[in-house]
Amino acid sequence: MPTCTSQSASPVKTMQDLVRSLNEAMGSSGLGDDLCTVRKVKQLMHTYASQSDDWAQHAVYHEGTRYTRNLVDDGNGKYNLLILVWGEGQSSPIHDHAGSHCMMKLLAGELDEQLFAWPQDGSLELRRTTPLRTNSVAYMHDKIGLHRIGNPSLTARAVSLHLYSPPYNMCKTFDESTGAAVQSICTAQKLTNLMSSSQTYACSAGFAADPAMAMPQGSAITSI
Repeated sequence: MPTCTSQSASPVKTMQDLVRSLNEAMGSSGLGDDLCTVRKVKQLMHTYASQSDDWAQHAVYHEGTRYTRNLVDDGNGKYNLLILVWGEGQSSPIHDHAGSHCMMKLLAGELDEQLFAWPQDGSLELRRTTPLRTNSVAYMHDKIGLHRIGNPSLTARAVSLHLYSPPYNMCKTFDESTGAAVQSICTAQKLTNLMSSSQTYACSAGFAADPAMAMPQGSAITSI
């Protein structure tokens, strides 16, 4: 295990403070393979106490979708930050992260994270389910496995902040019963950046299957 040195950091009172601190922590390299930076970023996410005034204007939800993915800051090009709004009782497909780090903080409501092993012999093994509540922070990487995030509430939406390093716009989603994989992309619409007035993008349809992507033998392409 690496020995990580602690450094004094500016207070993280608002989400704008958090974005600035994340830029300082990751510099020009993103998370990469530096476990000390991963730990520091996770601690920064923990330090920020969710305040709806910070993010409510970016928590856009489109009726009829499972959840909406709102890109609110593109970081330094080595990571990005998204705010996801989860509909009542909705969940993501089981998915990987295309080799990227994923850090998630729950801003409001409740979510459940289901961790799966990579498929073996045509099936997926559920390893554990972790309940997440407001201000919980979770970390995920393909080296850990696959996961599915879901809102267990049938009466309230949930809002979460996601950091991906490096950014990606395509991943694999998996059928729970067969282990079959699908290359998935998301569509975009413009939103206002969290830190400025520049225009960024929101994925409004969750994951969408991309029929143009060739898949390994034994996998399938299906609609999600």
